[in-house]
Amino acid sequence: MRVIKRIKVLHLIFLIVWSMGLVAQEKPNVLIIMTDELSAESMSFNLGNKFINTPNIDQLAKTGVVFSNAYCANPLCVPSRSSIFTGRYPHEMGIQSNEEKKVDPTKFPSLGSIFKNAGYETGYVGKWHLPYDRKAPGTHGFDYLPNTTGNGHDSLSPQLASDFLKTQRDHPFLLVVSFMNPHNICQWARGEKLPDGAIGNPPPADQCPPLRPNAKPSFDESDIMKFMRVSMQNSDAFPVGAFTEEKWRQYIWSYYRLIEKVDAEIGRVLQSLKETGKDKNTVIVFNSDHGDMQGAHLWNQKTVFYEEAAKVPFIINCQGIKPRKSNYFVQSGTDILPTLSDFAGITLPAQYPGNSLKQFLEKDIAPIKRDYVVVSDHIIQGAGVDGQHLKPEGRMLRNGQYKYWIYDEGKERESLFDLKNDPGEMNNLVNDPRHAKALQACRSQLMEWAKKNNDPYLTKLIK
Repeated sequence: MRVIKRIKVLHLIFLIVWSMGLVAQEKPNVLIIMTDELSAESMSFNLGNKFINTPNIDQLAKTGVVFSNAYCANPLCVPSRSSIFTGRYPHEMGIQSNEEKKVDPTKFPSLGSIFKNAGYETGYVGKWHLPYDRKAPGTHGFDYLPNTTGNGHDSLSPQLASDFLKTQRDHPFLLVVSFMNPHNICQWARGEKLPDGAIGNPPPADQCPPLRPNAKPSFDESDIMKFMRVSMQNSDAFPVGAFTEEKWRQYIWSYYRLIEKVDAEIGRVLQSLKETGKDKNTVIVFNSDHGDMQGAHLWNQKTVFYEEAAKVPFIINCQGIKPRKSNYFVQSGTDILPTLSDFAGITLPAQYPGNSLKQFLEKDIAPIKRDYVVVSDHIIQGAGVDGQHLKPEGRMLRNGQYKYWIYDEGKERESLFDLKNDPGEMNNLVNDPRHAKALQACRSQLMEWAKKNNDPYLTKLIK
């Protein structure tokens, strides 16, 4: 009887101490679900169900926080993913294109290493494209790393993720599930076999989604953008120069089918998480490395600063948060690592440039004020045009009303769009004197960012 009373007293003491915050709560698990080439709007919770149906992503959006102004660090696979997993800007690492460059893991530690060193069990399933030696866990920190990567493996990833999730463990986990689709739209445009499975033949154009409202080049399009559009269309990788309106509509239909395909695989992962009961204490981040142009301004694929390519879906879902949409500017390349580290109780060094969103998610307390985000790119994939072979590198700034970008090649290197009144980016205002003040403000903000983030590249661009 005395033993029972003693147990009850100890239990009561524990509850009092726990309620006072003197006993640490269990650290949350972390699940990152990534897609490849998924534009920010291209899901049915945004577009409705007439042409596309993405119930699993929709459920994440319904029960989580959707950040509607999230931008990638660079609208291309390797630089974007490198940024996400290091928390650093592409210019810091010197990675602006799909090169095989590796970074020093002591200078740029991976998300996996950071969480592993904090006591997390780590796993990574699916597409890689990170600046670390995949075969050397010491460089990236992911211990569970099944030998599947690239096209053709999306259908394998949910089971591999399930195997990881069902493993009994005494420590919290970090699991990344990285899908390839809807990236296979690149193969579709080239008439190639789709590595992750067929989607059927598109119906006639009048049964397909409509053309994008910005399916024509911008008015007063800069010479460098026109040159690079033609340059890309002359290459074997971007054979869309002769696409008719019907073909573009069938392109969008096919793109939506690939999104539905990856949504189904995401559903399998979420089901496994629920079956293990670990959904109650798991922070889920859903995003994409970049978007797809879908025929906007006659472009396909990515790598440019237009909204379709640079803006990405970004959803965070976890217990205890109020589902809602937020217009806060998110830089997905730099904000994911500090946010998840904050949830895990990991203190990062001061050199990380991103913002943690944890307090905003849990208590609706605004993060550090951010008036703009910056994106970089380096367009090297095009073919020559009239004996010229340009490879412009640029920077883009998006603030509350305007988007501004500048390149290091071309006579007309700057572009300016009023996204509040021209969300389709159809009117380049860089030469409009009525927007001269806004243009100068964007230049000043970009220089401010360059100085703060030690990007000397811009100092030679903006005079």
